[in-house]
Amino acid sequence: MDKMKVAIVGTVHQKGLEFLKDNEFEVLEVSDFDNQNLKNELKFVDGILLRTSKLDEDILSHCINLKIISRHGVGYDNVDIDFLNKNKIALGITSTSNAVSVAEHVMSFFIYLTKNLSLSDSLVKQGNFERRSTLPNFFELFEKKVLIVGFGRIGREVAKRCQGFDMNVYVYDPFLDNNLIKKYNCIPIDKNEGLALADFVTIHLPLNENTRNFISKTELNLMKKNSVIVNTSRGGIINENSLYEALNSKLIKGAGIDVFEFEPPNSDHPFFNLDNILLTPHNAALTLECRERMSLEASENIAYYLKDMSRVNNDNLVNKSFL
Repeated sequence: MDKMKVAIVGTVHQKGLEFLKDNEFEVLEVSDFDNQNLKNELKFVDGILLRTSKLDEDILSHCINLKIISRHGVGYDNVDIDFLNKNKIALGITSTSNAVSVAEHVMSFFIYLTKNLSLSDSLVKQGNFERRSTLPNFFELFEKKVLIVGFGRIGREVAKRCQGFDMNVYVYDPFLDNNLIKKYNCIPIDKNEGLALADFVTIHLPLNENTRNFISKTELNLMKKNSVIVNTSRGGIINENSLYEALNSKLIKGAGIDVFEFEPPNSDHPFFNLDNILLTPHNAALTLECRERMSLEASENIAYYLKDMSRVNNDNLVNKSFL
């Protein structure tokens, strides 16, 4: 009997590949993401482990044996979910793998943007140690107010770390019961009230038609002058033009951005001219430990779905209505 075929589209940690091979799958590693090559390479596969390449209807319609796509991550805006639903192809995510890594990244943004770390480092290296009193004011996290927008696994891990710094944690998530938010010792709050109150705002939402430009000029105008906003979820949720104007005019103190509307950003992106923004290349979830976990969890999604449904983590299946 022929082995079922799984394509790895993008580079993942070896642990996931080894798991698939140990479970008697034929593994095909795809590194050429040209549309025609993807159509050829994916035609007969049973499963796809997908990094960041876009799989639209044009490509997916050529996959005649496909039964499941498993994203290496939690976002799936690079996959045509309507096509998958129509053709009863499952979509999996790695919902348990990246929360710790992303939450730590958020805290790194908070600390970097409030402690003048870059300026302080430059001062010492330039031999100006004694000029430390000339640095701009910097701030504690202690008893500051943080608004977490979206309270899934990542938002909850962020809350835990903020509480470790004795911050006051507010949550905006209209899809959750307020009692659940309170269970985590957080305070539920409306969006606009939270934005006006918060010293720190961190975004943890999926990108869809309801969340695109979720934070724009109107919302940024509500924020405090010394506030910081962080986005480690998806580009497009914060309107980049509005954020640039808010930072350039010093309407808010700073921003930490791990994701862009178009990736990679153009070399002339206006953010690159700002001194009050910290940018990272969509790598909040790319610690070694997280890459190991995501690779294995994405592989498990495929293996269990194809061979042992009793072991599937249903929380990882996005579109399970047809099962």
